[in-house]
Amino acid sequence: MINNSSSVLIVDDEAGIRTALRVNFSRNGWDVETASGVREASRLLENREFQLVVSDMRMPDGDGLEVMRAARAASSSTAVILLTAFGNVPDAVEAMRNGAFDYLTKPIAFDQIEEAAARVMQQSSPVVQGEVMDACAMVGRSPRLLRSLQRARAAANTDTDVLVEAESGTGKELLARFIHDASPRSKKPFVAVNCAAVPEHLLESELFGHARGAFTGATTAKAGKFEMAHGGTLLLDEIGEMPLNLQPKLLRALQEREFERLGETRSTKVDIRVIATTNVDLASMVDEGKFRSDLYYRLNVIPLDLPPLRDRPEDIELLARYFAEKFAARMRGQAQVLSPDFIERLKAHNWPGNVRELGNFMRRMCSLHPGVVLDATRFDQEFQMRAKPAVSAIAPAAPVAVATPGVPIRELERAHLESTLEMTRGNRTQAAEMLGISIRTMRNRIREYGLPPRRYA
Repeated sequence: MINNSSSVLIVDDEAGIRTALRVNFSRNGWDVETASGVREASRLLENREFQLVVSDMRMPDGDGLEVMRAARAASSSTAVILLTAFGNVPDAVEAMRNGAFDYLTKPIAFDQIEEAAARVMQQSSPVVQGEVMDACAMVGRSPRLLRSLQRARAAANTDTDVLVEAESGTGKELLARFIHDASPRSKKPFVAVNCAAVPEHLLESELFGHARGAFTGATTAKAGKFEMAHGGTLLLDEIGEMPLNLQPKLLRALQEREFERLGETRSTKVDIRVIATTNVDLASMVDEGKFRSDLYYRLNVIPLDLPPLRDRPEDIELLARYFAEKFAARMRGQAQVLSPDFIERLKAHNWPGNVRELGNFMRRMCSLHPGVVLDATRFDQEFQMRAKPAVSAIAPAAPVAVATPGVPIRELERAHLESTLEMTRGNRTQAAEMLGISIRTMRNRIREYGLPPRRYA
């Protein structure tokens, strides 16, 4: 049996979807096979092990559950992502409870699949130099990080809710997955919802689900994230973005472990562990009246933090080598040699985007300079290349100079975002990497600033 650590099998009866996914996955360095139905997928799975299977839920000769069973029979480590139409969501929820990695509702933008695939890669990343903490790819040996992981491991043995407060890019979701994987709930679903990414008027339905006819467009019933996470862990990412008017209902759901779908009066009970993460100071938000104190204290039963990268300089070299190995494996090449002066440059940089920024930087260096020694000269050249477009691109987009007093920061950020997107010709993934933010944050900013979403694909 052939084993590919970055291989994906795409199963869909629509040729156009198979082609689009093949092109996008191949562009990201994946080895791609496709199948037009369940029977063809089963034959491929008998002869080859895939790291990831992306399958449509309904096909003429069967469904995604059969594909998932075939994948599980071939290899217990294969992750399965299901693509489902809106009306088939209950089937997909049941599939998640039986071991599917994730499900996505059509129509689907590729960056959604890309995010899910990235999580698959994170969970199966190889151990590097004995410094990776378990399977969650938390790399490091700094005392502060190890204390946080020790505390997280202790929390994993309980069902108590956890609040993780840390800067963006430090690995809050990885820590949440670390807790889930180390807990007795590890075989049950890990379900994440980004409170900042879901429009406010849809967030309640996203969390608690809705009945058919609950609102305009609700043509069928839908299960919410609370229901999907039954038996497992629910991650409330960016909990500081939770609207005030929804916080009382969330508080009740946390206290009673029960809720009502929108449009229903019958309560549904769930058995879940809740982990909330935030990059803002919730205590300050409570003082400002922007977050309910009772909800804050309900979430903050076990507080955890993650140190920013600038406070753990001893981990920078380990992380850089880890990322070099990881991206070399994806590109099936030899990992770059990192010279001592290159390492010194890495340690001297402040890394305001934390581990995410360092990871994006190493990915860029590995992609642009394959098979060569990375030294201080290449480091300096890369940062010069990154700095020059930012200055020149903002100038035509913003009619007011950055230093002009009284210019709203929001306007400057919008201009900088738009100019970076213009420079990358609308490529959101590339622009997000340059800015040191996640693709999810990029989508949020495009929506927040009213930029045309179809223009930036």
